[in-house]
Amino acid sequence: MRSAATEPQGLTGLSGFVADVVARLGEAGIGLLTLLETVFPPIPSEVVLPLGGYLAERGRLNPLWVVVAATAGSVAGAWVLYGLGAALGEKRATVLLARLPLVDEDDVGRAVRWFERHGWWAVLAGRLVPGVRSLVSIPAGAARMGPARFTLLTLAGSAVWNGALVGAGMALGTQWRLVEEHGWVLDAALAAAVVAAVAALAVRRLRK
Repeated sequence: MRSAATEPQGLTGLSGFVADVVARLGEAGIGLLTLLETVFPPIPSEVVLPLGGYLAERGRLNPLWVVVAATAGSVAGAWVLYGLGAALGEKRATVLLARLPLVDEDDVGRAVRWFERHGWWAVLAGRLVPGVRSLVSIPAGAARMGPARFTLLTLAGSAVWNGALVGAGMALGTQWRLVEEHGWVLDAALAAAVVAAVAALAVRRLRK
């Protein structure tokens, strides 16, 4: 792995935080953030992985190791949720996760229905579906899906998703001057997305 480099200029807020972690830990930071994103959805992979790709294109990280680290983090996080589903059962795990910010019981219910409808295929394809990607591990654990099959399907689906986002970030890296001169635009967009997600969750809970 390459040594960590300084944080890109012009990035603040959430994107700046991610860049700072990666600057300190290198590719391992990508893996850690991806693990956290899998278990705690408020840290989106849509921020972490494109930024990793951006830094890779700028020569600060190794693109192959970025994808490897991100996929390892995804699988580790999926195993945390699989373990919760296996140990607590679907309903108790759902109640526990619903206490997390930006997670609602309906989100878990959607993942459960996805798994019931598609079976093992849901673990593979679900890694590409926002809102299902992480939470589908819970019904898989509750159903005691074979650990080897679960791991292989999660690995394959995660690698595709992570590779796509890292590739998008590398494409963005070719426009590095615009990014570093106008990083506030990216941060404003991320802030707006977080506010919209919080507002949507609040409305859903008030309706209940």
